[in-house]
Amino acid sequence: MSICDNDVILFHQACRKIIHQERASMGIGTLSEKTVHAVLKAFYESDPEHQEIPVENFVADILRDGEIIEIQTRGFNKLRRKLDTFLKYYPVTIVYPIVHTKYLYWIDEETGEISSKRKSPKTGTIYDAVPELYKIKMYLNNPNLHLCLVLIDADEYRLLNGWSRDRKKGSSRFDRIPTELVDEFYIGGPADYKCFIPEGLPNDYTSKDFAKAARIPVGYAQTLLGILYSLNIVERTGKKGRAYTYRNIL
Repeated sequence: MSICDNDVILFHQACRKIIHQERASMGIGTLSEKTVHAVLKAFYESDPEHQEIPVENFVADILRDGEIIEIQTRGFNKLRRKLDTFLKYYPVTIVYPIVHTKYLYWIDEETGEISSKRKSPKTGTIYDAVPELYKIKMYLNNPNLHLCLVLIDADEYRLLNGWSRDRKKGSSRFDRIPTELVDEFYIGGPADYKCFIPEGLPNDYTSKDFAKAARIPVGYAQTLLGILYSLNIVERTGKKGRAYTYRNIL
């Protein structure tokens, strides 16, 4: 999926608005812990009148034109009780941010010094959503549930409080600051989950074949194929040794 120039402009406006507010209230270098959440909420709905709306015993991030938008940066299992209620009354779109390109900064808590930036070797993809999707697998067939996987670039600030000699391993993340909107993948129904199926697969393939084609761990491929199977996107055609073989349906 591609994004338009106007989306990029609106995303930058949201970034400037939220980061300016945080720095004005808390001071540079002390941004709040949920900047990604705040930026995306401002990006998908700039009018505060449609934000933080009570629905039954819960609060929706955005309620506009009869639709709920929930920004969830992690922990989809925490959404289950909300979804039980929200899906009875409204279509719900879960927005899940995935950091595509990340630059790391390290904060020394004792001196307040911030290191120069270093590019992370990892590149985020839509497959990073797989563990979270598994947590709400039982809701994915609901016609009222939609997903928006949004790829962003971000600067990540981490505290030098880890257990290793350089204090980096086991360290705490202080904040992530969005810098660019890279792409959006909207999943409006089961057929749209085909965006997870990589090219180059044989007609009958195993989870190892899938993992190789998608460049993901085999465990991720096994979990994802289980999800796609439950959504009737793929079918099981037999076994190769102890592993299931699959074929694409859609």
